[in-house]
Amino acid sequence: MKITFTLSVTAISLALFGGANASSITIETGFSTAGPQIDAAAYQSVVDSAVAISSIGYGIATPAIYDNISNHGLFAGGSTTDIAFKSTVDFYVSPANAGAWQIRAGVDFGHGGAIFVDGSAYDFKTNDMWWNGSYSDSSQYLSINTLNLAAGFHTLNLYGLEGCCDGGQQAQFRIGGTGDFTTFSTNDSLSPVPEPETYAMLLAGLGLMGFMVSRRKESAV
Repeated sequence: MKITFTLSVTAISLALFGGANASSITIETGFSTAGPQIDAAAYQSVVDSAVAISSIGYGIATPAIYDNISNHGLFAGGSTTDIAFKSTVDFYVSPANAGAWQIRAGVDFGHGGAIFVDGSAYDFKTNDMWWNGSYSDSSQYLSINTLNLAAGFHTLNLYGLEGCCDGGQQAQFRIGGTGDFTTFSTNDSLSPVPEPETYAMLLAGLGLMGFMVSRRKESAV
């Protein structure tokens, strides 16, 4: 009975509180003189190959927030030219936040780039993209305007190629299609804080389980 009770308590706790998981952000860069690619998959392949080779002036970093990201800003002596960028943002979607999402990424990819979620490509551009802090021109950034995300863990990937001159980058999300965009950061908690009613439900459930265990013990005597 103890094992069953423990497992049941764990299941309730995970259902009510599990998923308060923050984003993790990883930026990988490498040397590349590649130009515009034919499609999103080609950007992914070229960039993956470039970042797999260690080179002076490039590296791997895990910033706390996806804002004003650049190669020379992340690494001491970082290059401002001939850069392959791979960004990975792992994030959790709670049941309350499942549904329609939008994602946008302001980039400085002189030779274009692509955006993926959970391994699927949603947008790519071959033109010189220079976001420069403004989302007024859709040709200058990568975006996903309609994205249906189920509850659970998801991964955003950005791939891009920069010739010159390594400007700042940003990645943001919006849930439900209204309100302001939020910049991805390691402090994001995309699961809501439990309401008082939720705590009451948990306590009631635990009380009921305790009563059931007590009755079974009495029956066994």
